[in-house]
Amino acid sequence: MRGLLQRVRGARVEVAGEVVGAIDQGLLVLVAVEPEDSREQADKLLHKLLNYRVFSDEQGKMNLSLKDVGGGLLLVSQFTLAADTRNGMRPSFSTAAPPALGAELFDYLLQQANAQHTDVASGRFGADMQVHLVNDGPVTFMLQM
Repeated sequence: MRGLLQRVRGARVEVAGEVVGAIDQGLLVLVAVEPEDSREQADKLLHKLLNYRVFSDEQGKMNLSLKDVGGGLLLVSQFTLAADTRNGMRPSFSTAAPPALGAELFDYLLQQANAQHTDVASGRFGADMQVHLVNDGPVTFMLQM
């Protein structure tokens, strides 16, 4: 499971012109599920997202987590992060999970996030989404479980 974490001042996801998820300060995370992934990887990713210290403290050092600052968490499924781009001029998606497994694990991740954090939003799995964000820093990390 991969998560592209972006610290944001605000972010929202639209589907067909309708806002389906939005947060103020927090983390926008693009999530890719791979064929060998399980709920264990989803649990590990969520733990890291909630506790990864990417927010600045009073001294300007990244010492605070999403939990520490009470920020929002916006999860967006993005199977293209799992693409194999090593060969040729077109990405291969054979390294991405089948849609049924991707949907199951993304939904599980979202349910667990809602159970463990107060400000959680999401995109819509499998939809054509427009993601708007103000990247803060910019601060962006690729997490792989």
